[in-house]
Amino acid sequence: MTSSASFPVSVEFFPPKTPEGVEKLRVVRQQLYALKPEFCSVTFGAGGSTQEGTFGTVRDILSEGVSAASHFSCIGATRVRVREQLATLKAMGVKRLVALRGDLPSGYGTGGEFHYASDLVAFIRAEMPDDFHIDVAAYPEMHPQAKSPASDLSAFAAKVQAGADSAITQYFFNADAYFQFVEDADSLGVSVPVVPGIMPIASSSQLMRFSDACGAEIPRWIRLRLQSFADDSASIKAFGLDVVTALCEQLRAGGAPGLHFYSMNQSAPTLEICKRLGL
Repeated sequence: MTSSASFPVSVEFFPPKTPEGVEKLRVVRQQLYALKPEFCSVTFGAGGSTQEGTFGTVRDILSEGVSAASHFSCIGATRVRVREQLATLKAMGVKRLVALRGDLPSGYGTGGEFHYASDLVAFIRAEMPDDFHIDVAAYPEMHPQAKSPASDLSAFAAKVQAGADSAITQYFFNADAYFQFVEDADSLGVSVPVVPGIMPIASSSQLMRFSDACGAEIPRWIRLRLQSFADDSASIKAFGLDVVTALCEQLRAGGAPGLHFYSMNQSAPTLEICKRLGL
């Protein structure tokens, strides 16, 4: 097991929508930089709606001397547009991308010139072979739109074969699902690092809403405990810290290559979990 000093941690933010949000995130980032994150990633809105916000936040992180990874979604995109965006990111000094298909807006066919994230990965590799470290998404509990675990796994393998360097998972609360996924990928000869995505529990309503939307499983015992606390936010936070810290300990002991925190643009939960982990 790696020593705490060298155990890699990364943090994800979403682009703020208001000037106050921008200022608040600036403060949150400074607090989280105490963890010496390997990189900070910034999410991308559906249909490129928040692309300006994404690039702006990435620019801010780079100017603060921290490595920034831009999410890059290809739904509805053309090759010309993707080529332009890659050139922009490269010029900004971005060295890492999180390549995603992106969510299909409702009532939307599979428009655009890229149908799968693997198409995007292959295109980036062909255009700029050595300019970016490419992360892709992995789903230990299966992508909500996948037909079966086997087809989901082969979609993951296709992204790696197209040239992905590593993967970040959807968040989960069942360590066995993660270890099983890594083992199954390994048995297909897919051996890139798969970093677990960690969602701190700060609010039960937010967690339920998010999980229903993205297909992440909240184990029944966690759901029932959260419901039993009703509006007692102090108890929810204390319970959430215990559960997520224990999960991180299990993942680390089992050989996970790092931890990627979905910060939700807050610093306190992630900082407290990392403190408990000795990071």
